[in-house]
Amino acid sequence: MGPREFIGNVATLKFLRKNDVVNEDEAKKMVQEYMVSKGMAGVNSSDQLDMLGGGLQGNPEASMKGGTLWLARDKWAVYEVDDSDKGTPDEWVKRHPELVRLTGRHPFNCEPPLSLLLEAGFITPASIHYVRNHGAAPKLDWDTHRIVVGGNCPKKVFKMDDIVKMPRHSLPVTLVCAGNRRKEENMLKQTIGFNWGAAGVSTSVWTGVKMHVFLARCGITKVTENRQYLCFKGPKGELPKGEDGSYGTSIPLSMALDPAADVLIAYNQNGAILTPDHGYPVRIIVPGWIGGRMVKFLSEIMVTKEPSDNFYHFNDNRILPPNVDAERATKEGWWYKEEYIYNQLNINSAISSPAHDDEVEHDEDWERPYFVRGYAYSGGGRKITRVELSLDGGMSWRLCALTVPEKATDHGKHWCWVFWRAELTTRELARASQLVCRAWDEASNTQPKDITWNVMGMGNACYFRIKIHKKVEDGVVVMKFEHPTLPGPQKGGWMGSTPGAWRADVMDTLGLPAKKKVVVPLLDVKSEPPPPMRNTSVQFVPGSGRIISMAEVEKHDTEEDTWIVVSGKVYDCTKYLPEHPGGSDSITINAGTDCTEEFEA
Repeated sequence: MGPREFIGNVATLKFLRKNDVVNEDEAKKMVQEYMVSKGMAGVNSSDQLDMLGGGLQGNPEASMKGGTLWLARDKWAVYEVDDSDKGTPDEWVKRHPELVRLTGRHPFNCEPPLSLLLEAGFITPASIHYVRNHGAAPKLDWDTHRIVVGGNCPKKVFKMDDIVKMPRHSLPVTLVCAGNRRKEENMLKQTIGFNWGAAGVSTSVWTGVKMHVFLARCGITKVTENRQYLCFKGPKGELPKGEDGSYGTSIPLSMALDPAADVLIAYNQNGAILTPDHGYPVRIIVPGWIGGRMVKFLSEIMVTKEPSDNFYHFNDNRILPPNVDAERATKEGWWYKEEYIYNQLNINSAISSPAHDDEVEHDEDWERPYFVRGYAYSGGGRKITRVELSLDGGMSWRLCALTVPEKATDHGKHWCWVFWRAELTTRELARASQLVCRAWDEASNTQPKDITWNVMGMGNACYFRIKIHKKVEDGVVVMKFEHPTLPGPQKGGWMGSTPGAWRADVMDTLGLPAKKKVVVPLLDVKSEPPPPMRNTSVQFVPGSGRIISMAEVEKHDTEEDTWIVVSGKVYDCTKYLPEHPGGSDSITINAGTDCTEEFEA
C-alpha cells in the first residue's frame, strides 16, 4: 500500500485485541513496538501510549488491553453512510449515527453527546470527534493532491508522498471549535452562529511533519520584513463565499518557525489516514489555538507580509464587544480590527456527569458516594492546575481530582485537556441546588462567572452550571439534573430552547430557582414562654418574644406540617406548598431543617 497505508494500521490494533493478551507488560511492549514501527515513537512515554485509549470513563488506570485497544472497539466503528446524508453532496462519507447534527443535513457540523465524548476517554476516536465543515467534504485523491508553497519565497510544489517522507512527528492535541458552548449565548441573545453545545472539543494523536522542518525544506528559516505571516488555504471553489471559494486563514510566521509551538502539517489521526470530515489527505494543526486556524484539505501555503485576506479569515472567528451587532460590525468595519481576532484558546471547563436528565436517588444510605466528572482545557500550552466544584452557586469551592495522562512537551507545553472528578455523597447532593465548575491554569487564568455575549457567540467560558431538581417518590428523594442547554436543535436545559428568551436572574447566580418566588410569611404565633432549649435555637417572630428550638422545628417535617429555618427565622410553609413554582418537593425535602445555605447561597 506504500505511504497511503494506515500509518498506524488499525488492523494491527484489532489483531492485538482479538488475541488473548493476558499479560499487561507484554501487551504494552507489543504496542510500543507497533507504535515505533508505524512512526509514532514521538509519543512521549508509556503513559502517552495509555492515552490512546484512556480507558472507560477516562480511567487512567485502565490496562493496555482495555485502554490502548479501546480505539478499536466496534462501538466507534462506522460502516455505512447515514440516512441523513443521502441526497446531499456528502452521501459518500461514512459518519457515526450518534453524532448530534447542528446545522441540519448539510453542511455537516456536529458534536457527540457529551457523555459519549467522555466515555471514549482521553483520546477521542475519529468517528465521534466534533466536525466543523463550511461546505461539502471535497473528494480529494492522495496521488493527485498537491500543496503549493509560494508568496514571498521561491515556489515549490509538494506531493503527499513527499510529505510523508519528511521526519515524522506525533503528538496529542486537543482541538476546540471557537463556538464551543455557543448555545448558552444564543439563549441570552441570538448570535450569527449555530448552536454548539459543550462537546465542540476532542483530542487526537496527530502525526505529520513539524512546520519549521517543512519550511526549512522551502528555504524559510527566519522572519523578515516581507516574511511576517504564513497563510493557509484549502481547495479553490470549495465554498460559496469569498473571491476564490476557498477557506483560508493565517498565523504569524514567527510562530510557525518556533519548534516549541508544535505547528504540524498532519496526515494521520490516531494512527490512521485522515477521514474526509477531518481534512483528508492533509491539514494544519496549531496546538493551543482555535480550530478555525487549522485549515483542512490543505492546498496552499503562502509566505506574506500581511495577514490573510481570505473572506473567512476576516468574517469568522472574532470576539467583538457585546454592544456591537452584525449590522454595526459591517457598517463600521469591526471585522477588520486586528485586536478582536480570536486565536489562542481561553480557559474552559464543563460537567459531563451527571448527564442531562440523569436521576439519583437519595435513599437511606446518605453517605453513598457519587462522582461528578468533566473536562477542562486552556490555550497557549498552559497547564490546567486545578478544577473546582461548588454546591452553593459559587460561594464556596472544593478541589477536584485531576486525571492528566499527558506529559509536557520538551518545551514544557501542555496541548491537551484534562479530566476531573469530585467525590460527593448523596446527602451533599440532596442539599445542593446546583453543581458549578471552574478551572484554573498555570498563569492563574480562570473562568468568568457570567456570560459575556458577542455577536459571533465565540469563546463562551463562563461557569458551567447544572441545576438539581428534587422530588419525592414513594418516600425516596430523587434528584434530577438539568444542564444549561442541549446541542443543536435538541430541546431542553434550564436556559430554555428559544433564542433570546432567557434572562439572567440573580437567583441563577446564587444557586436558587429563577422562577417567581412565593413569599411565605413568618408563623403567626402568640407570645408564650420559651420552651426548653435543645440544639441550636432560632429567633421566631421579631418582637414577639417567642424563641423556638431546633428540636421543635424538627418535629414539623412532613408534607402536612412543613416548617423550615432560613437565616434564624422559622417559616411554616404548609399552606403555600401548592403555590411554589418549583414544586412542593423542593420545600418538603428541607422540612424540619435549617436550609439557610440552600435558600441564601
